[in-house]
Amino acid sequence: MNVFLKNIDAVSAILKVQIEKSDYAEQWEKNLRGLRQKAVLPGFRKGMVPLGLVKKMYGKQTLLEEINKIMQESINNYLTDNQVSYLGNLLQNETEQKKIDYDIDENFEFCFDIALMPQFDVQLSKDDVIASYRVVISDEDVETRIEEMRKSFGMSEDAEKVEADDIVKGELVELEAGAPKQDGIHVEEAMLMPSFLKGKMEQKKFLNAKAGAKVVFNPYKAYKGAEAEIAAFLKIEKEDVKAMKSDFSFEIKTISRFKPAELNQEFFDRVLGKDVATNETELKEKVKEALSKQYASMVEYRLTTEMKEFLLQKAKDVTFAEDFLKRWMLATDEKMTQEKLDEEFPEHIRDLKYNLVTDKLAKVYELKVSREELEAMAQYVIRMQSAQYGIYSIADEDLKSYMKEMLSNQETVRNLNARVLNEKIILLLKDKITITEEEVTAEAYKKIMKENN
Repeated sequence: MNVFLKNIDAVSAILKVQIEKSDYAEQWEKNLRGLRQKAVLPGFRKGMVPLGLVKKMYGKQTLLEEINKIMQESINNYLTDNQVSYLGNLLQNETEQKKIDYDIDENFEFCFDIALMPQFDVQLSKDDVIASYRVVISDEDVETRIEEMRKSFGMSEDAEKVEADDIVKGELVELEAGAPKQDGIHVEEAMLMPSFLKGKMEQKKFLNAKAGAKVVFNPYKAYKGAEAEIAAFLKIEKEDVKAMKSDFSFEIKTISRFKPAELNQEFFDRVLGKDVATNETELKEKVKEALSKQYASMVEYRLTTEMKEFLLQKAKDVTFAEDFLKRWMLATDEKMTQEKLDEEFPEHIRDLKYNLVTDKLAKVYELKVSREELEAMAQYVIRMQSAQYGIYSIADEDLKSYMKEMLSNQETVRNLNARVLNEKIILLLKDKITITEEEVTAEAYKKIMKENN
């Protein structure tokens, strides 16, 4: 028996397995004799069926089984003994593999394509620089956030006269020569907000009007011909808007004005929790603290993303056996189509490069995931998943039970392990490279985020 690699290039090879009759004959015969002892055929006592007849009936099947067993063992041993790192699984070679006739041939050669793991080095130094930020929260940011919170917890109340931001509800009737048009448009529960009307002359007709008043205006002019808005307001099809230039009567039924929540103890308790703040000064301090944490989290997320891109740059020149990987993905995923593969393959290559770099760093810097770290990550995931369903407290006994079940799944364990290792890689980068920090305002940081997206 002979197993060897025939290199095609740095990342592709053909693995050849040559099996001779002497490699399998003895065990094959032994297997046949074992079958003979168990065989029961009409006209023969158990164990007395002629070996030639047994071979005729089961010889090819047992030969295939024995050769396959030898081949699998020899491949595994060769790859392990020679420390061959590869991607995916082996695929049968389509060019060098010769046709095999198991009825005639006694010696066999099997050829497999294999994608070799790219070999490269990754170095980290203080000359590597990633820019980060520290967001400074201003008093204006705090005031803006408090106003947003007041609006979130505010309520609507009836108003006497219409103002621009009020919601006005009423009955809408199409007019013709100043009177209701026969078979014209009639909307019993129409609604508008004057501030949304683009035609200022039409908008002014509503301002200071009281409930019960009838306002005659032109929707086409009010919305300046915006088809979608006019169609929604008049309850008509978009294609009918251009022909709709009529005046309408809007009889005001109700005027609703949104009133932000008052700055009182009830509001403090609702937004922060009971007695966390008892006055406006304490409220502002807590809001500023919350905003600082929020932006710190955003900055950290962005920094993590930048670090991933940094590591991908370290592997920008790494190449893979892409043709093989595409064949392998199509062969092993029954849901994969050529169209889907073409769309998703670039992202698969990115993931491969990132995993390659992180695995390399983990080996170089001896980063390992302990059982305690794995369990801690499992507990974190369980708590986060439970929180999505509104469950914020889990009994220790239940937590241990969920964790045990989670860690019994090998795929889940691999994913958890990858998450812990990724956190260690981030901490490693923070220690080994230079991260600059620039102070910016919240507004400036939003602009930076927008420009980079």
